[in-house]
Amino acid sequence: MTPSPEELLRSLFDAAVAAADPMRCLPAALPPRPVGRRLVVGAGKAAARMAEAVEQVWGPCEGLVITRDGYERRCAGIEIASAAHPVPDARGRAATRRMLDLLGGLGEADEVLALVSGGASALMVAPAGRVTLEEKRAINAALLASGAPIEAMNTVRKHLSAVKGGRLAAAAWPARMTALVISDVAGDDLAAIASGPTVGDRSTPAEARAILDRHGIAVPASVAELLDGPSGVISPDDARLSRCETRLVAAPSQSLAAAAAAGRRAGCRVEILGDAIEGEAREVAAEQARLARARQAELRPGDAPLLLLSGGECTVTRRGEGSGGPNAEYALALALALREQPGIDAIACDTDGVDGAAEVAGAIVGPRTLARARAAGRSPEAALATNDAHGFFAAVGGQVVTGPTLTNVNDFRAILVRA
Repeated sequence: MTPSPEELLRSLFDAAVAAADPMRCLPAALPPRPVGRRLVVGAGKAAARMAEAVEQVWGPCEGLVITRDGYERRCAGIEIASAAHPVPDARGRAATRRMLDLLGGLGEADEVLALVSGGASALMVAPAGRVTLEEKRAINAALLASGAPIEAMNTVRKHLSAVKGGRLAAAAWPARMTALVISDVAGDDLAAIASGPTVGDRSTPAEARAILDRHGIAVPASVAELLDGPSGVISPDDARLSRCETRLVAAPSQSLAAAAAAGRRAGCRVEILGDAIEGEAREVAAEQARLARARQAELRPGDAPLLLLSGGECTVTRRGEGSGGPNAEYALALALALREQPGIDAIACDTDGVDGAAEVAGAIVGPRTLARARAAGRSPEAALATNDAHGFFAAVGGQVVTGPTLTNVNDFRAILVRA
């Protein structure tokens, strides 16, 4: 039975998520089980699932990982702590303190396994200097609303933290650390994923201050004092990083490849546009709508459908008070740009199951999306102007709700083009 466009697109997203499931991708990357003491630490949306995968191979372990509310898994020995995301809370701060205490008593013969995935920047919280949690929360929220790219946000986070920018690895010195990382950033830069807790960084406090100034974010005296002083971020040359090895175990490119394979099995031709596409969601949507129309014009009756796949991380500059996220906003802008063009359907979802701050992964759109909006009395233009993409799709249909996916390899987009 031939699947509908919606069913096919959803199956591609599911294939992308499955490829990044830690139970599938992590065991082969695990080092041999240590003979002596082994401590497992970490944070991120995939961290609890990663811990579950570790214990499946190694058996019960000592340790603590921090994950987002709703992403917990049952482990035999590793403690799973929950905290808020994307804006950090006191639970994340308390759990991070306990994690640093565990690392502080280690010796040269001890082994540490660090499990790191996207989301750890907010979940692993240890404000540096005199910066308070409330001040850090305010700056984090302002950055999220500013449209700043994730790399810029993470540069600021590193310089306001006592655990990011290599400082988690430094805290474990002189123990040996192996860090296993699931990437949610464009280019898979290990220093950028989760703000690089196990990787050195050469950015400066002045660069962090310039980012805040560029986006018009006012800072309290404690933050100004910290960013006017010497850097606390660990240099890549620091001896405390010499006993830490960081490995990538899952990345957006692998998930796109899995979706591409699923698409080919379904009889489609596939064009991968890239796994590191960034920019304003609505601008990326307009560009990809033009590409989809151009590719459709090249098709002839009887040609196989074409899939345009892409990943990366789009941003949204908040202009209104609606409920939305970059994937839903991309989908809404794409529908507007396509203007009910027959033969083109698309899906845009975050692989962690959370688009923005809503428990919605994203949306599916097609030639009937705008007609459904008219029937429901909803204006897509108004929804886009007020960043209310989630509200729009809740009213007209098309929302993709997955619940916790237990992984995170960034945004997934697929456009299905038929003659």
